Formats: sequence, C-alpha cells, structure tokens
Amino acid sequence: MSHIKWNIKTVITGMIGEVNNLNRFDAVFFDVDGTLLDSAPGILHTMQEAFERMGTDVSHIDLTKYMGPPLRKTFAEHYNTEAEIEQAVGYYRTSYAVKGCHECSLFDGAKEMLDALRQAGVLLYTATSKPTKVVTPMLHEQGIADYFVEIGGASMGKDRDTKADVIRWLLRRPELQGKRILMVGDRKEDLQGAAECGLPGAAVLYGYGSLQELQPFDPVILAKDPAALTSYILKGE
Repeated sequence: MSHIKWNIKTVITGMIGEVNNLNRFDAVFFDVDGTLLDSAPGILHTMQEAFERMGTDVSHIDLTKYMGPPLRKTFAEHYNTEAEIEQAVGYYRTSYAVKGCHECSLFDGAKEMLDALRQAGVLLYTATSKPTKVVTPMLHEQGIADYFVEIGGASMGKDRDTKADVIRWLLRRPELQGKRILMVGDRKEDLQGAAECGLPGAAVLYGYGSLQELQPFDPVILAKDPAALTSYILKGE
C-alpha cells in the first residue's frame, strides 16, 4: 500500500513540476547593446569618427538610430558602393576595438537578472549584431561572459550579418532542439529577427528603442527593467 502511495505522490509531484515548467522558457537569447550593456557612448563616438574619416558631415545625422542595426546596413544608407561601405565598416571596427569597446557599462540589474536565470536552470546565449570576436572581450571585461553557453554574434564578413542570421546560427545547437526559446532586445531588429526565426520576442524599454518602434512587433512583454523581465521569464507573469 505504501508503495502505491509513493507512486501516486511521485506522479502528482511530476505533474506539478510540468505545470510549473510551462511558465518558464528553457533558453533565452539576449541582445547586448541596449539590453545588457549601456554601450551608447562608445558606439556614438566611434560612429562619428568613422563618418568623419569618410568625409561625411554628421552635424545633421541622428546617430542614435544606428545603435542596433548591423554596420553594413547603417553605412549603406550613406554610401553607394560596396567598397565605400566596407571602408566605413573597417574604420569603425578598428577604432571601436581600441576605444569604443571600453566605453560601456552594465545596466542596473542586468547581472542580477543573469544570476537569477542561470540559477533557475535557464540556458543563456547572446544574439548580437556585434561580431563575436568583438563582443566576447567586452563581456569578459564586464564580468558576465561566463554566464553564456555561447556568445552568439555576427561574423566579420557578410555570411552572418543580420540579427536573424545570428539567431539561426544559434538555433543549430543540439541542446536547443525542441526547447522554448525567448529572444530579448531593445530595437526592432531584435524582434524582427525573432519573428523571422519563429521565436517569441521580449522588448526592454530601458534600452535605445522607443515604445512606438517596438509595439508593432507584438512583444510578449514590454519590460521596464531587468527585474520585470526576469519575473516574466521565470513565472510567465
């Protein structure tokens, strides 16, 4: 009789665990700029320098709109040839590697969010438009690189350049097959990339994107801060 009671208790406990598990994502892909790191100073300074080296007057350009999109897409708005675009990308990356990559800091609550998610067993990845070789030392410098199963980013070439490209590249990983995955970001490119890859997208409002920019993509949450995002991911609230 006790054996039967034990089996029933085990089944019920397992069912409760499954129900609770429905309120969680198994894995989260994080954008970096504007989601984990406040990297605006370094991006803006470097963008201005790259444009000026190309001979472009930036006094009438709103550089803030370029915090998020891939570099080639940004420079393609101003230069007509592939050679010019690649030259501008080269200027940007050379300068950013020396100065801009150090001009950033963690958003308040970002590290606590990563702590809570990892302790809850959520698999963490980055999905950034920055090249992996550029963003990896930045995350090490900020003390959060070890939270991620993989630091997913763009390639230095064109083969993995958009946010959707990066997400698809991450989705190849065997441990992610059949998992419930959430993409988190602060710009429309993040949510659009998620939609193109069939993933739900969460938007953070403390980054660089506006409510008007993000709402049309129907994010599963508009998080005012990392604490609100953490609560949603773990509990579905």
